[in-house]
Amino acid sequence: MSSLAPHDYCEGMDDDPLLAPMAGCESGRFGGITYDVAPAGNARIKRLVFLPGGKWSEFIKPMVDTAFCEHAHVGFLARGRFMGEYADGTSFDYKAPAVIAVDPGHDSWVEGDEPVVLIQIDFERDTVERLGLTPRTAG
Repeated sequence: MSSLAPHDYCEGMDDDPLLAPMAGCESGRFGGITYDVAPAGNARIKRLVFLPGGKWSEFIKPMVDTAFCEHAHVGFLARGRFMGEYADGTSFDYKAPAVIAVDPGHDSWVEGDEPVVLIQIDFERDTVERLGLTPRTAG
């Protein structure tokens, strides 16, 4: 992963609308990901910025008690290349611009030297059911 912390990476990028600070959002950092979250009706809209070199299994897995990422990611990939592999061995590879739907039960990483910027919609714990996704398990 980049030696820069996510907030350092985005500092000075106020002129880039994909990375600039967002007013009125809950913002934070977790395991190499910078996030901004805002309510939208019964859903939430998130901007997730994954740093170059970021990999879920290396930077987030040690902080959580799961073998794979158990979150669904559904939205618009605005920048970068987002790759991963499911617990069942199948893989995904998205390059911006793209609409993405990643089921729970995956490892994921940023491919290349630019950050991944994902604009995502979720329903917190009800995302998988409300969006009709299927968690992936080892086969």
